Amino acid sequence: MSGRSTPKTSQRNSRNLSQVRQAQLNGVRSNDKVLASLRATQVVASKPVLPAELIATILDHVPVPDLLRFARVSRRLQEMVYDDTRWIQKLRAMAVWNEAEARQRVEEAMKRRTEAQMSREAEEARRTGANLPGSVNGIAGGGRRHAGSVTLFDAGKEESNYRNSLEKPQMQTLRRRGTLADGLDDLTISPSTPAQASAKAWDPSIALNVLSRVRSMRGHARQEFGKVYGALGPLYMDLSRSKGHSDAIIFRTYRDPEQQAQILSSLKQFAKCDSALGWQAREQKLDSMIGVFENAVLREFEQGCAVNDVDGRMRWYAHVLGGLNGGSAAVDAFISGQPIMSRTLQAADPLDCLEAVAPGHVDLNPSRQFFEKLATTMVDQAGVIDIAFPPSVDVLTPFLSRLCEDVIANYLTTLFDEAHQKGVETYVKAVAGTFEQALRFLASIKPNKASPSDFTDKAKQMLTQCYEKHIDLYLAEELSVFKSKCDAEVGRWEKEMTEQEASAESFFMSNINRQAAKRDFLSSFRKVVMMPVNVLPAFGTSKPAPSKLATNLNMGDNANNGTRSRSPTLTGGNTPQRPGTPQAQPPTTELAAKAAIMNARLEGIKALFSIEVALHLTHLAKASIERAAVFVQMGRQYGDEAKEQCEAIFVTLLDILGDRHVRNGFDKAIGHLSGYNPREVRELRAKAGNTSNVSTGVEPLVTFLELVNVGDLIQQMLDVFYAQELIATNLTDRDDFLDPAVKGKKKFEQMLDERVAAGLNRGIDVLMDEVEYICATTQLPTDFNPGASSTESTIVDIGPSQTAQQVVSMIGGHTGMLVGTTDKNMLDVFTQEVGLRLFAVLCKHFKRQRISDDGAIKLISDINHYSDFVSSLRQKPLLPYFHALRELSQIYLVHIDPPAAYFSTNPKVKRASLLSSKGSKTAQQAKELATIIADTQRYHGIFPAEEVYEFAERRADWYLVKGDVERAMYGVGCSIM
Repeated sequence: MSGRSTPKTSQRNSRNLSQVRQAQLNGVRSNDKVLASLRATQVVASKPVLPAELIATILDHVPVPDLLRFARVSRRLQEMVYDDTRWIQKLRAMAVWNEAEARQRVEEAMKRRTEAQMSREAEEARRTGANLPGSVNGIAGGGRRHAGSVTLFDAGKEESNYRNSLEKPQMQTLRRRGTLADGLDDLTISPSTPAQASAKAWDPSIALNVLSRVRSMRGHARQEFGKVYGALGPLYMDLSRSKGHSDAIIFRTYRDPEQQAQILSSLKQFAKCDSALGWQAREQKLDSMIGVFENAVLREFEQGCAVNDVDGRMRWYAHVLGGLNGGSAAVDAFISGQPIMSRTLQAADPLDCLEAVAPGHVDLNPSRQFFEKLATTMVDQAGVIDIAFPPSVDVLTPFLSRLCEDVIANYLTTLFDEAHQKGVETYVKAVAGTFEQALRFLASIKPNKASPSDFTDKAKQMLTQCYEKHIDLYLAEELSVFKSKCDAEVGRWEKEMTEQEASAESFFMSNINRQAAKRDFLSSFRKVVMMPVNVLPAFGTSKPAPSKLATNLNMGDNANNGTRSRSPTLTGGNTPQRPGTPQAQPPTTELAAKAAIMNARLEGIKALFSIEVALHLTHLAKASIERAAVFVQMGRQYGDEAKEQCEAIFVTLLDILGDRHVRNGFDKAIGHLSGYNPREVRELRAKAGNTSNVSTGVEPLVTFLELVNVGDLIQQMLDVFYAQELIATNLTDRDDFLDPAVKGKKKFEQMLDERVAAGLNRGIDVLMDEVEYICATTQLPTDFNPGASSTESTIVDIGPSQTAQQVVSMIGGHTGMLVGTTDKNMLDVFTQEVGLRLFAVLCKHFKRQRISDDGAIKLISDINHYSDFVSSLRQKPLLPYFHALRELSQIYLVHIDPPAAYFSTNPKVKRASLLSSKGSKTAQQAKELATIIADTQRYHGIFPAEEVYEFAERRADWYLVKGDVERAMYGVGCSIM
């Protein structure tokens, strides 16, 4: 049974086999479905779980030992950890990486590599040339044939070098795997104490100066950081775990306070590269330890300051604190311990400057002593600073800063506030005076060996900060003070002049018999209105008055004593005496009094503005500008504002002195000059019987020119002031035409020129009016037409007429009085204008005359007399005018004989005579005259032919010869009509 199978068994077996085969077939089909789905799957992207940037950011906050373990994971992570920029960042955080040094090292390395490569190539070329056949002395082909065949760049060799450079780090990594090499192999990972580390891992002496030995080398930043971490890392971690300063290894390892301060300073610098978890707690722990140490050392330093142990404890502990954190705590303790800072020593009382002083003044001696005391303190303490503090600690600069903030600023503020309450003038003098003393105090402070190179600039900035809050108010008040004082000075002078004028008028009117004056009031009033100068009453008998004033003023009748005054003269030297003179007596008539008042006004033209007032205003401006100019040394914005204020003071001086003082004076002078009438003066003198003193002239014009001289002196004074106070001190630029001072100065000069021109013009008008009056009243009709009075022949006097002599005498007298008393340029302008006006007046005068052939000789004599006078003025521009006038006189010498029938009363006979005169002698003479009229070259372009024709019309025989002359003029091509 066991060896044989029954049919049932066979059937059952066959059924099982079929089931197994079916199951296998189903399994194959299912497997095909799985593989088909796998075959349909595609890999879209292959990337790590975290981006590389995120991993790099995480590595920035991983502790250094964990970074080394992280580098063992894979090659890519090792590259991220070994990235040189990561370690450069840590070195830069500790402020030990020098980018310039690193760049220089790279350049030097490239230069050495290039030189070595060139040396190898040259050596290889020499070896190659020595092995070539046919080489001569190691040079193939005699040195010429293969000279250009040396290979400078082999691509295959470079590719091989590149592959070797990639394989070499990998081999080194395989050899060193399992260790903590690559720059950090000299330290242990998180040692509990430095004693547990090996001697090679940590050396106390190396840790003191490890930061100063760091080299800035690209590609080696990890190794350099490893040296720093190996020296300071154990101490840093131990300090973060210690419970107190007694548990810290550094205080047991380093016993010297200087070493302790140095290692604490190095740990503080090393902590800046700690960005791992818990860095705040570690840094706080370090700061706590440093604070405890600093307080202990600072107490020792203060005890040394208390006993003045400069060379001992002060010097020792100042150097300890300087090595710890720069010595800022020692500097603060030293400055605060000064008696002048701690208020134990009173420097000075600012109110002493305002005691027992006159209004508007300030006593600067107490403030000078205050700054001298401060200077002495600074100089003494500078020597102590040089001894006690290390050369790297600057103590003098913060000491001066605290001194300015706490002592000087408080002193100045108290002084300025009290001075401003005393008065504005006191305030500006206090501010400017103390600033000058402060600058001298600053000049006495010399920098010590620890001071920076810009100590002087910093000290100046500190000191000027004490005045910055006062400078704006000061500059405004300075201008206000100057303006108010100038207004007061000009107002005082104007008031004084007004009072003098009123007192003079009151003096002149004090002795008038009102009842006698009322009887002839209307006639007196009319005369006074028409007369701006002295008037003579014609009452009663006369005898010389005994007083000096009677020789200058016109004294009227007195009904009681029957006296009469003498007519005054208008010479420049005789001026009325001021009221109050013992010998002066007032006039006795209203007419004489008012005449004396007007004469006094004309004589007072020269005093309408004062050079003394101008000099006083200039001194005020000089004082204000000198005070404000001190603040230019502040520089920057405030220095520019001080310059602008100095220019504003100068412009204010020009405005007040020019518009209010000089301009008003000139306007009054021009008004007085306009009211002067010399003809009325002569009439009054003639009525007074003073024929000996009767003269022609415009004496107030000379007085006005004296006023012009005063104005010119004021202008010159301002020019000197401008050059010395503004240009020489660089407060303004002369070439800047937009500068306010330059514009103001030009405006003043323009105003002065306009007023002088207006006054001279008015004076010349009066002078020319006098010339016209002389010509109109003294020139007789028979002077230029002798035959007009009778038919008999008259003897012609060869020589200038009386009119020409009077005109030349009058004008020459006025111009002569100006010589030596007037500026040459002004005199030239004046004489030229007088000459031109005289020329115009003479032309107008000659056109009103009838001139015959015989009278032409007198006319030529007058013109020659005028021309000689103009030549004596030595003004070349005037010579052509009078030369043309002399040439013009020739038209009156041409004699033209009219035909006898011309005088016939029969028009037909007269017309026939005119027609028959063609070609006769008359026509020739007319042609000669027409040629003279038409020759414009003869007159140098001054007289056109039309005007010459107008002069020709003044011939006495013009109506007899007019037709012949006009026909002749048409014949020579000159058409006038």
